[in-house]
Amino acid sequence: MKFAILVNEAPFSHQAAASALAFAQAVLARGHALLRVFFYFDGVQNANRLAAPAAEAGNLVRGWSALAEEHGVELVVCIAAGLRRGVREANLAPGFRISGLGQLVEAASEADRLVTFGA
Repeated sequence: MKFAILVNEAPFSHQAAASALAFAQAVLARGHALLRVFFYFDGVQNANRLAAPAAEAGNLVRGWSALAEEHGVELVVCIAAGLRRGVREANLAPGFRISGLGQLVEAASEADRLVTFGA
């Protein structure tokens, strides 16, 4: 099965981002395809390499980067949402790239399932 994931919440203020990462890891561990993870609204903060989480919170930004490096998963940040929240090419974590909403539409049309995390 082919999955795409939409993350709408920031990494350290809501459980959605951690749940999305755990789901992505489970999808890959079970041999499914993960076509793309799209970060929208406050979810674009998952791509900010300047984030400094509390030690007990874990580092979701690094977790997403590791997922991209280890499995070749596309991590796409919405350009409009990123600009509004200060996420730009200059402060992107490794493995992320900036693009438009067309990437979300394409992922949704190619995947068997689009799973959304956050409001």
